[in-house]
Amino acid sequence: MYSKPLALTVSLLLMLSCSSIVKMHSIRSGEVSVSLSVPEDEPIEEEPDNEIVIDSIRGTLSEGPIIMNAIKDTETGEMVATDVINASKVTARFRNVAERAGYVSISFDITVPAAMSDSEWQLKILPFMGIQNDTVPLDAIYITGERYRAGQLRGYERYRAFLSSIITDSTDFIRIRQLEIFLERYYPETYAMKRDSSYVPAPQAENLFGVTQRDALVHYSRHLKWRRNERRKDRMDMMFERYVKDPIVSEGVRLDTVLVDADGDFLYRYVHTFRSRPRLKKVTVSLDGKLYEKGECIYAFPFPDELTFYISSLAGLVDDRPKYRSYVLERNVYDNTKAFIDFHQGSAEVDPELGDNESELRRVLKCVDDVVARDDLELDSLVIVASCSPEGSFRSNRRLSAARSESIREYIWEYVPNGWRDSLKTSELPENWDQLERLVANDTVLKAREIDEVLTVIRDMKDPDAAEKKLSQMPQYRYLREKLYPKLRSVSFDFHLHRVGMHKDTVHTTELDTAYMAGIEAMKELDYKRAVTILRPYDDYNAALAFMSADYNHSALDVLGRLDAKEPKVCYLMAMVLVRLEQYAEARKYFELCLAYDPYMRHRANLDPEMYVLVNDDGNNH
Repeated sequence: MYSKPLALTVSLLLMLSCSSIVKMHSIRSGEVSVSLSVPEDEPIEEEPDNEIVIDSIRGTLSEGPIIMNAIKDTETGEMVATDVINASKVTARFRNVAERAGYVSISFDITVPAAMSDSEWQLKILPFMGIQNDTVPLDAIYITGERYRAGQLRGYERYRAFLSSIITDSTDFIRIRQLEIFLERYYPETYAMKRDSSYVPAPQAENLFGVTQRDALVHYSRHLKWRRNERRKDRMDMMFERYVKDPIVSEGVRLDTVLVDADGDFLYRYVHTFRSRPRLKKVTVSLDGKLYEKGECIYAFPFPDELTFYISSLAGLVDDRPKYRSYVLERNVYDNTKAFIDFHQGSAEVDPELGDNESELRRVLKCVDDVVARDDLELDSLVIVASCSPEGSFRSNRRLSAARSESIREYIWEYVPNGWRDSLKTSELPENWDQLERLVANDTVLKAREIDEVLTVIRDMKDPDAAEKKLSQMPQYRYLREKLYPKLRSVSFDFHLHRVGMHKDTVHTTELDTAYMAGIEAMKELDYKRAVTILRPYDDYNAALAFMSADYNHSALDVLGRLDAKEPKVCYLMAMVLVRLEQYAEARKYFELCLAYDPYMRHRANLDPEMYVLVNDDGNNH
């Protein structure tokens, strides 16, 4: 009575098996394969590619005749060949895409023929992108058969059943009821404590029970059950690999679709946006594919022909011609530096080991070396000026200032070439009241009233010693003496030089504008925010281009409005920014003007998505 259903089941299994074998043969022979193509934005008419299907017989030798189907022409009476030229679909292998705001978006179609789908299979499609010298993997596409997914889920169910067999409650390993019966029978007083919430120390419990708590637990524990449970814990990873041969993953997977009834081709539009790279001209896309059955790879697909995406950027419109700036070159050159060199109180001797003198003197000598090393400058004089703070009399401070200046001159004498030593001069600044005034005016510790009091004394000063005496009577004098006066004890070095070979006092010349060229380089490096910061003050074509690249369209429009409208690139940018601002009529006027000046810009318009609307409207959609 079971023969017919059994025979039907066997027959169905054989049919399914045969179907898989036929599909596998088609795949291995290359009759069917995963294809990769560029999406068609508009329907393209199928064009013949001159592929001729010949219904004929060819001789075994290559030079043999070809016998073709023919019919008699009713007008001429001649026999005319009737073989059909099949039309095949032309698929583009490349596309132009645009970089905007530092990002590029590419899209491509992945087509899987129905003959490659089977309920028992899983197809893993792994796209990857070639970008410069790197290969970047993209998120995978999984096409999973219904029975394949059911098998994956069964593996998870089996593993879940295994996990449920692991005991997590440690009390399951103790024979609680038998322990209670033992206590109730032999120690009823102790058993009565079961519902007593008061704390009983372990030694007291041991005296009551006659055994320790550990002894009781060991006696009533299920040791074999515990050991068996520990072994299960140790085998968790191994059992997962046994039951779940092909885990269901979600990380790094763009799509995992389960095909219930594969009655047609599978088409997926893959869109990927990535951060562009400086000077990136193109990227390529290809696929790696693997076919799985029961968790095992049964076939690896060869790579299909790669797609190429050519990348255009607004940086390609940059005007990178060198820019020069004019400036006046003066014959005389002045430079100076200041050093805080400490002296012992009342002394003019230079002590390199005092305070920070060593580092300060080293810095001064480096400045001297840098000046000496320059071939284009010659030293006229180096004036050394030591200044003092207002303590003490003005007369003594003058002598001390002059002595300290001379000590510094003698110290650096040996570091200066012989021909320059006569250029070392000294001067003195007994009390640096101007510096004190600046320090007090900008001080953030003193109160406003205290600052005004000190500034009044300094500005009304006629006698330095009298002014110092007035300051010493103020409450804020201690702060002045401890915090501000030390900053007045400094040594300044004034370099007076002239340019070698230059006879006129001034010369007008030009030099490369390095700041501007840095802005151009920032554009090429796709650092648009930095390019805007650098190029904004120049208010020129490249500044407008930087604004547009950073998507500051109104700022770009403002700059372009002040430029020469006869320049084709200016008209082109004006048309583009007006399209962005949805002012299409004005944009069309500037685009037509641009083409009138430079027809080649039409080709550039095919690379910029903003310009599509203008190219299409012009009737020349390329």
